[in-house]
Amino acid sequence: MSVAPAILEPAKPEDAVEVGRILGAWGVKGGIKVKPFSADPQALFSSKRWFVEPSEAKPGHLVPPLLRVVQAREQNDAVVATVQEVTDRDTAQALAGARVFVARSSFPSADNVDEFYWIDLIGLDVATREGLALGSVIGLIETGPHCVLRIRPADADAEEVLIPFVDAYVDRVDLPGRTVHVDWQADF
Repeated sequence: MSVAPAILEPAKPEDAVEVGRILGAWGVKGGIKVKPFSADPQALFSSKRWFVEPSEAKPGHLVPPLLRVVQAREQNDAVVATVQEVTDRDTAQALAGARVFVARSSFPSADNVDEFYWIDLIGLDVATREGLALGSVIGLIETGPHCVLRIRPADADAEEVLIPFVDAYVDRVDLPGRTVHVDWQADF
């Protein structure tokens, strides 16, 4: 008697980044519609393997841990895709709210040296031209014309610092040195 080996689904990579949410079904043959977290959804197109987790609103909801993308394209402000694991509208609709992750290592390279993915900025230290440590980046805010860095000060009692992510205030981003160098004063 022989037993066929179990087919193991690949685990979500350690460098997985949440890049969108499944909105629900698209079409009648099991397509899904995904709301990307970026105006340019290239991270979704960069990988044929999307890792999926249930929405925080549906913690016990069962979702396939991996979706193998057959085809994906932009549709207005969303991405529509067909995946091997979903073949009917009801199954696709049941995925509504699920979180979509892609390995950071599969993201396309930035077009130039002054472009960065938000995920790469989070956690970097922020220092002034004078070498004063302001804290670390905890997030970014999209304001329309530009992004704003959210800085958690080293002093736990101090208020969050907001610095526009523009050339006038950001001198350079040193990813290998894990530091954002800024023209900013601690008392701004």
